[in-house]
Amino acid sequence: MLTHALFESASGYAIFEVKQHEEIGAKTKHVQESIQDLHKFGKMVQLKSFAPFKSAAHALENANDVSEGVLNDHLKALLELNLAKSAKKSPIVLGISEKNLAGSISSALEIQCDTSETALEIIRGIRLHAEKLLKGLQEGDVMKAQLGLGHSYSRAKVKFNVNRSDNMIIQAIALLDQLDKDVNTFSMRVREWYGWHFPEFGRIVTDNYQYAKAARFIGPKTEMDESKLEELAEILDGDETKARNVLDAARTSMGTDLSELDAINISNFAQRVVGLAEYRKSLTAYLADKMNMVAPSLTSLIGERIGARLISHAGSLTNLSKYPASTVQILGAEKALFRALKTKGNTPKYGLIYHSSFISRAGPKHKGRISRFLANKCSIASRIDCFSDAPTTKFGEALRNQVEERLTFFENGTAPSKNVDAMKKVIDSLAMDLDDETYNNESAAPEVEAPPAKAGKKEKKRKVQDMEVGHISRS
Repeated sequence: MLTHALFESASGYAIFEVKQHEEIGAKTKHVQESIQDLHKFGKMVQLKSFAPFKSAAHALENANDVSEGVLNDHLKALLELNLAKSAKKSPIVLGISEKNLAGSISSALEIQCDTSETALEIIRGIRLHAEKLLKGLQEGDVMKAQLGLGHSYSRAKVKFNVNRSDNMIIQAIALLDQLDKDVNTFSMRVREWYGWHFPEFGRIVTDNYQYAKAARFIGPKTEMDESKLEELAEILDGDETKARNVLDAARTSMGTDLSELDAINISNFAQRVVGLAEYRKSLTAYLADKMNMVAPSLTSLIGERIGARLISHAGSLTNLSKYPASTVQILGAEKALFRALKTKGNTPKYGLIYHSSFISRAGPKHKGRISRFLANKCSIASRIDCFSDAPTTKFGEALRNQVEERLTFFENGTAPSKNVDAMKKVIDSLAMDLDDETYNNESAAPEVEAPPAKAGKKEKKRKVQDMEVGHISRS
């Protein structure tokens, strides 16, 4: 039967003595109403001891320990002072809401702990009337303590780590994929819209970014003359011939006329497309920098875009590192996999890694084999990036060379190097770099001669004893 209850609050730990409680009818309406009523619930429990936290940092430390199921010194001292001695006289059953903490208390103090619904109902009533039951607290103190501790605890849980900011990679690659679709759709819309006015322009300028930029610069085709030829050539990457062709086509164009309002709207929309395309370039550079910082080995092996998609699909770099090579191989082809399992057909050979250049370079007969080999190397690279203290690109370059050697092996049968030898070369290279860095630091440091140490009494006594032993042995 429940005798005591431990209440962990944001203000401190409290131990309540349970005087009376109905275990069989705990869920009945009568018992539930008695828990809601402070007057009736006050007769069921009595405060035995309350140990407030010393500071907000102390409260956060204890909250982390409770969530991890760790019995710290503060809580252990409180339980030993109030329950350990009483447990010797009569059996004590302590109600606790955290199951992990209950196991730690039982093993450390040999106190029987109860995490059943009966104990949780008592703790729920204590939490409901905490401001009245805990001594020395005013109205609103518990809520303020909970708010402050909640902010601190949540901030610690979502703490930003520069070296493992894979969440930024997930958001960046998702935005980049969306931008690719949007820029392509909007570019087609600009071509169709401006093409009614200047249809010949689309056959001369095929690049979407240049088309939108040049369309905004030209405006109505009737305004195109020799004075704009030089600036138009700069927009078209210095191609003066193409700029001259645009000028000639504008003079003989068969397109419809364009009103001033239509020209303004087309120009504004073309400017938006140009802005999106330029932002896509900057976002691509940002993603490359992030991938080189977070997952340099994976980036060197398979590229920043495919590597970022693998991390995004797995949820994090840590999750990706835990996947076996067989899972990495078909990551992104789940629909095809389940369809094959349902119809008992052939399972897919590749998922997201299909877009790698290694797969396209392999022959039709070897695509499945090279995809499995590449997935194996991606799995190794992700584990190196996730768990290494100092991320480096050398492992990724070595793994990439292994994939290149495997492609050569499929083509002409040249035996590739073993993975053990390749990894050993990288480790030796890193060790040499570390030794050179240490040597350079030592060479740069000024040499200081240490003064001769004075021999102490014990040292002098030991020398005298050695001399005496040597004299005796010689004699």
